[in-house]
Amino acid sequence: MIRRVGQPPQKGISYRLRPGAYAILPLERRFLMTAQIIPALDVQLPGGGIDPGESPVQALHREVLEEIGWRITRPRRLGAFRRFVFMPEYDLWAEKLCHIYVAHPVRQIAEPIEPDHSTLVLSPDEALGALGNDGDRMFLNRYLG
Repeated sequence: MIRRVGQPPQKGISYRLRPGAYAILPLERRFLMTAQIIPALDVQLPGGGIDPGESPVQALHREVLEEIGWRITRPRRLGAFRRFVFMPEYDLWAEKLCHIYVAHPVRQIAEPIEPDHSTLVLSPDEALGALGNDGDRMFLNRYLG
């Protein structure tokens, strides 16, 4: 059973399953994060949806590059959680199945290509305080021990 984080599903709403892969990216004593600016500021672990035919690890590499412009190596899966949310950018009610990894950032090779994302480098306390969802916070907290 994969733990649900956040609000339970609402009655009468049809949710579409949206699997995704997200990364905790330690950089020295800080963490690389992404800030989605539109439709509202939301600090997240870098990552996103798994496209059809893609493995979670392939999606992780692609999404981290798109969102923060970094190459990563040695992803290791930590676990997963699910949450039921409305995704305004897709006009979609989604059951997000979030696979969480820890990976090593190698180097930044580009600026984020997603126009509504900015890269942040935060201390552990800043990251825990800024993360916009409890699942990301739960896994970062576990990682920090």
